[in-house]
Amino acid sequence: MASAGEFLTIAEVAAQMRVSKMTVYRLVHGGDLEAVRVGRSFRVTQQAVDAFIDKSFYQAG
Repeated sequence: MASAGEFLTIAEVAAQMRVSKMTVYRLVHGGDLEAVRVGRSFRVTQQAVDAFIDKSFYQAG
């Protein structure tokens, strides 16, 4: 179980990945990025962000 300090807001994830908040919401709702619902908000662990980025790399060329 992740500790409270490891949870990121959607805005923090968007800033880290350099995408819009809407893009992060689409990833969460599409099941591509694991998130936890807290009330009306979503929280994402740093581990989930790292896992998403790791599986998203592809070789160009």
